[in-house]
Amino acid sequence: MISQREKMDIKLAKNDKRYIQSTDDVYSIMQRVLLRKNKIDQEKEHFWIIGMNQCGYILYIELIALGTYKAVNIEPMNVFRVAVMKNASRVIIVHNHPSGSLTPSEDDKDTTDRLIQVARILNIELTDHLIITPRSYISFRTIRLMEELEQSLKYVPPYQVVERIRKEEKKIAKEQLAVEKSKTKTARQKAKEIKEKADSEKKALINVLLEKGVSIEDIAKILGITPIAVERLINKTE
Repeated sequence: MISQREKMDIKLAKNDKRYIQSTDDVYSIMQRVLLRKNKIDQEKEHFWIIGMNQCGYILYIELIALGTYKAVNIEPMNVFRVAVMKNASRVIIVHNHPSGSLTPSEDDKDTTDRLIQVARILNIELTDHLIITPRSYISFRTIRLMEELEQSLKYVPPYQVVERIRKEEKKIAKEQLAVEKSKTKTARQKAKEIKEKADSEKKALINVLLEKGVSIEDIAKILGITPIAVERLINKTE
């Protein structure tokens, strides 16, 4: 971790844009920040956060942590500490890869996954995660990795998983009711598709709950079905 003296706001240069309109704007600023570091520091991983208001105006840029040549460790609450104090409603996280590779590591994905959940709790929008080098960058949002991680249930508390199940159950019940009002062949096919979709989503959520240590009996109570029905869904092939 960086020292308190080193942990500070990054000052924007005279020609830097104050509004973020695209990932190119982010990289334009952060590339210059990275190149301002001495040669030794450039060979270490840095982790920055950019805080913005809802319109994209930059409120601050802060270096959260300085790591080694291949990793940087961060504490999720430290990432959002200044965001909360300065009322930033949107943030972008940025870190560099001294190796020059722009491929997100499993640790990069896992860190982003955790930060998405913390941001949701704080009602702050984690807009994107950029990996940068002196010559180029990659955006999690652009390559659709951000969308994938936003759907992840890995760090979602069990009670929130249950809430999602109940919400999805109500949605499916409403769709089925609408289908039942129609007697056409197309409607019957639609009903079949809805049931298959419901079973698939239930199976995915059952697996998540099982991984979190929830028993089959408790899952059955949550879903309002029998334990046998839960086991059938677990064993059902796609």
